[in-house]
Amino acid sequence: MRLLARVLIAAGLTYCLSVPATAQQLGAGADTDIPPTAPQQSSRDDGRAQYPRGLANSFVSLTVGYIHYPFSERQLEPGQQATSIDVPHVAARAVLFGHHFGKYWSAQASYMRPVKYVRYSNLNGSDASRTVWMHFGTVTLQARRPVGERLSFYGEGGLAITTRGGFDVGQTPAVKDAHFASLLLGGGLEYRMTRAVDFVAGSAYIPPRSKDTNPFTLFTSAGVRYNMRPLPAARVAETIDAGFTFPANLVQAGYATDAFGFGVNNFFSKTVPVFWGGHVEVKRSVLSVQYQRNVFHTKKVFAFDVGAAFTEWRSHDSDGFRTLSAFPVARFTFLRLKPADVYFAYSVAGPTYISKVVIDGLHTGSHFTFQDFMALGLFVGSKRRLNVEINLNHYSNGNLLNENAGVKIPLALKLGYAF
Repeated sequence: MRLLARVLIAAGLTYCLSVPATAQQLGAGADTDIPPTAPQQSSRDDGRAQYPRGLANSFVSLTVGYIHYPFSERQLEPGQQATSIDVPHVAARAVLFGHHFGKYWSAQASYMRPVKYVRYSNLNGSDASRTVWMHFGTVTLQARRPVGERLSFYGEGGLAITTRGGFDVGQTPAVKDAHFASLLLGGGLEYRMTRAVDFVAGSAYIPPRSKDTNPFTLFTSAGVRYNMRPLPAARVAETIDAGFTFPANLVQAGYATDAFGFGVNNFFSKTVPVFWGGHVEVKRSVLSVQYQRNVFHTKKVFAFDVGAAFTEWRSHDSDGFRTLSAFPVARFTFLRLKPADVYFAYSVAGPTYISKVVIDGLHTGSHFTFQDFMALGLFVGSKRRLNVEINLNHYSNGNLLNENAGVKIPLALKLGYAF
């Protein structure tokens, strides 16, 4: 359900993050234990040192645990056999965006998947093995019952979308693909460790789907949730007084080329798996323009932007296609020197229109996909107006559709102007 989750993230953030919050605006919908959030505007206050209205009281979380779905020979098509079926149980669930509606209710969009996929071995008396992958996405509501000052119990219910990628043996389907929506029910407990960080533990259940011969799924996990509570006035004032430069607007133009190969792509998708690769390889960009708007920053290091980009591409076999994206960006300025500020940026969940579905004979899924990128860059000069960036990009639907070749973009050089 990465598709729906990413739509909610990007659309919600693009709309909500554009307006900074005042203490009065936040007071109406915030928890009662939240202090006043912002001092009066000073001449140095850029309005971005406080969480924006739509982001305040929102959250993200990551839990890791045990997933159980009893795959067996029942999922095999008639005439197919397997000597052994291995079902790994380690999985993770990430809440990509959630929001607290007061003390008792919240809503969230999440993405869940196993670390390793189910494997069918020794198919039809041979030594051949194949995997069945399962990805889940959810949009749910939570009802919360506090027990004391720190502990709460919750119940969860909503929509789950399951995507199963099967396999063929020769030209014959052995486990069929499946894609369906169903109910999710769950519950658990939360423990507030700090004002911003909660420990969460619980279980989520997705019922079986007889039409697709898909077993039930039960995921039990524990992890942490980070809550973006409105910041105290003293902390906002400290950020403002620090005086570090965070450009409000950034316009960039870039050029990508495969002249240097895809070694960097492969390194970060395989050797150090922190990014994604793809089967469709882009040869170069024809036109690439991008705009980013900063909506929040901390004292010195972290900045959060929203942006939009348009690019025209040429693939390895000279197929031409275009992409139009909206996206969030997390930027970490890890080095501030007199001549330049050095940063690392990472973006996921950027809803994108891609003009071609089949590129170089490979099926990418649909015209709706997602953009992800990571970058290393500089803001140069006394006012940090000049921007130089090396960028690595990727498009895919996150295996929410059974066709997902993925588009691999080579290194790009971007030049920009900040103001």
